[in-house]
Amino acid sequence: MASEHIVKSFDTELTRLESKIAEMGGLAESQLAETFEALVKHDIEAAARIIERDRRIDEIETEVNALALRLLALRQPMADDLRAAVAAIKIAADLERIGDYAKNVAKRISAIADASPALSIHSIARMGQLAQTMVKTVLDAYVARDAEKAEDVLAQDEAVDQLHTSLFRELLTYMMEDPRNISPCTHLLFIAKNIERVGDHATNVAESVLFLIRGKLPVEERRKVDAASTAPSTNPSERT
Repeated sequence: MASEHIVKSFDTELTRLESKIAEMGGLAESQLAETFEALVKHDIEAAARIIERDRRIDEIETEVNALALRLLALRQPMADDLRAAVAAIKIAADLERIGDYAKNVAKRISAIADASPALSIHSIARMGQLAQTMVKTVLDAYVARDAEKAEDVLAQDEAVDQLHTSLFRELLTYMMEDPRNISPCTHLLFIAKNIERVGDHATNVAESVLFLIRGKLPVEERRKVDAASTAPSTNPSERT
């Protein structure tokens, strides 16, 4: 009976850990959706609410880490259970960064509220919707332990990179055509870069899901077609 109780208690802790990851992912996904809506509508009040709510994502990451470390220290899990604890820590870190990037975008909305309608806000929003879809798909893959969905996310990252490269060139063109576009376009460049990083972190989560399911990371190296992303950022908030 004691052994059965220990097993049930352990399963309960694993379930709680996975529920926390699902909660954190749901918050990150909703933050992205609201951020891109606020971006298109130039909604500064909504942006302020998004920035404030990022704290909850940070809090849940702390809770996930505490739960996972407790499992590792007290339960000494093996095989699948060990991977579940390790993957939870890695996935929580990536989801926290996704929340940070949503917050970074929200912070710049006020700076482009009066930007020329000729600028590429709607194109950036489309890029954001693709990144948001990646996040949703990878969270579904985590909950369902679906390797095929996780691999779909790996494939989608290339499309986000291509959109980022296209937007990078388009915004540079606007800046060269009219110096008045330099300031808003600079903000839009940072926004596009943040969205590209969301795609990268969704891809990280997909790799963690594949590790969780298969016990090993994908062997094929990621393709990076985004030439703009190879330039180093001088802003610490834009880095992983």
